[in-house]
Amino acid sequence: MSNIIQLLPDHVANQIAAGEVVQRPASVIKELLENSIDAKASRIQVVIKDAGKTLIQIVDDGQGMGLTDARMCFERHATSKIKLADDLFSLKTKGFRGEALASIAAIAHVELKTKTEEDEVGTCIKIEGSEVVSQDPCVTPKGTSICVKNLFYNIPARRNFLKSDNVETRHIIDEFQRVALAHPDISFSLIHNGSELFQLPPTNFRQRITNILGGKTNEKLVPVEEDTEIVKISGFVGKPEFAKKSRGEQFFFVNNRFIKSPYLNHAVVASFDGLLKEKSYPTYFLYLEVDPKSIDINIHPTKTEIKFDDEHALYAILKSAIKHSLGQFNVAPVLDFERDSELDTPYEFKNKDASAPQVEVDRNFNPFQNEYPKQSYSGGTTQSFRREKPAQWESLYSGMQQETETDVDIKQIEFESEEVTGNLFGSKEEGPEKSTFQLQKKFIVSTLKSGILVIDQHRAHTRILYEELLKNITVSAAVSQQLLFPLRLQFNNHEIEMLKDLKESLEQTGFIFAEIARGEVEITGIPTMISESEVQILLEQLLADFEKDVPDNGFSQTDLLAKSLANSMAVRSGTLLNTVEQQHIVNKLFACKEPGLSPFNKTVFTTVSVDELDKKFA
Repeated sequence: MSNIIQLLPDHVANQIAAGEVVQRPASVIKELLENSIDAKASRIQVVIKDAGKTLIQIVDDGQGMGLTDARMCFERHATSKIKLADDLFSLKTKGFRGEALASIAAIAHVELKTKTEEDEVGTCIKIEGSEVVSQDPCVTPKGTSICVKNLFYNIPARRNFLKSDNVETRHIIDEFQRVALAHPDISFSLIHNGSELFQLPPTNFRQRITNILGGKTNEKLVPVEEDTEIVKISGFVGKPEFAKKSRGEQFFFVNNRFIKSPYLNHAVVASFDGLLKEKSYPTYFLYLEVDPKSIDINIHPTKTEIKFDDEHALYAILKSAIKHSLGQFNVAPVLDFERDSELDTPYEFKNKDASAPQVEVDRNFNPFQNEYPKQSYSGGTTQSFRREKPAQWESLYSGMQQETETDVDIKQIEFESEEVTGNLFGSKEEGPEKSTFQLQKKFIVSTLKSGILVIDQHRAHTRILYEELLKNITVSAAVSQQLLFPLRLQFNNHEIEMLKDLKESLEQTGFIFAEIARGEVEITGIPTMISESEVQILLEQLLADFEKDVPDNGFSQTDLLAKSLANSMAVRSGTLLNTVEQQHIVNKLFACKEPGLSPFNKTVFTTVSVDELDKKFA
């Protein structure tokens, strides 16, 4: 029997390794950025075209490589960080596997230009599908420049697996932000299709967060500091009132490496217990420094998951540190019997000198005299005046007896109306018959000839609004209500770009944008179906939905926009509706094209026939 097990060729093995390391263009950028940081670069520039599918270029001013190193770096498991197996347990660098460049070169066209400070000329190497095409000396500045072109050109199935350019760009920006937040002392820039998305100068942690997420982020942050033998914690958490509807702004960094940890995230959420609204998520940027020997970062190919030796202690320390910070900065209530917050010195009086109070005493005052002279001091002269007795004080109460004895017609007294105002659909008159009623503030129950109709009020209202919004967007027939004072809302740079793409569709739903500038949006008109206080929440939820799945064509964008707005604007479960509002939903629902399903393909209503009820009582 012939042997059936054989070794894979190197180029096949590299392609298999690439499947673990390189999932999308963002994975390439992450690996190359980590290599630039390990090379001690102080300035890193990222240039991409077509969301990285056509070009990814990383340029740094790090140490660079010589001729031999430039050729060796593309070999599998070639690394300068590990020499012994024990080195895996004391890692202080980013890329250590030696798989990144070999994997990238197996599935793309790669051009490397690098030069050390000692060399007079640099080295240029071109590789296509793991094969070295050329290796020549070149003129290049100190540092390294890597161009990755035509990603997955030799694996069409993987290339077809990639999402739209908007989605892939979102992933690239996420990876870029994670690396930039972990290293505020390094200058970063990101250019996409010729336009500059980020230009981040070297600064501190707080300023780097503000530069990435917008200028108004600074006032939302609460500093967290804790230093123990197990872990040193630093960073910031967001104030509870600025919690978002999505999990986007949540960052953990362990030894300057971004990680994902549901366990530690639970500790953060637990520390905000009682401070967050329902379905809101806290913002945090937490930097943890631990002993490299106490963690294992080699359990996942992307190195975003870490195994801690003592997770329980880390959980308790992190939770208590955040709670302490929230209480220390008066964000959360604290219980302290030895401290009275009324005695705290205001910040503006912190450095002011105390002034002795001056008391002026009128020594001629005698409370037992009916008349007494009182002196007034003005301009160095003394004036005396006397308090006059009130003359005929009994006349002040004249007429009171007559008014008391006057008969009052109680029927003419008008009491304040207890009628509920501010109805959902504007009508205040109820019909002559109450053919519907509300069950558990969630379902609308109506009678039919054949039985009972039960409607989910939120799903029904979502279907109604969805079809109205689709009609408004396509026909451009939406009505806006002008705001007396324009709304100014803060968003980060990426959210601003998304709003620019959605501006035309949003205007067809009733929004009026006066200006969409860097970090700020000014709104002068909103749809008549929403209130002014709901605009911020509605737009945040809309952007969160689009971040999850940004569609390619205009129809899909319109559909997703209508779904997101309808879901946010629809009446919620737990809202009390009067009879007119209940009947309005029922009538509008059965005027829809698809009354039986919500926009998310969920059942809107169900019926219970008389026969089914009879069986219940059989």
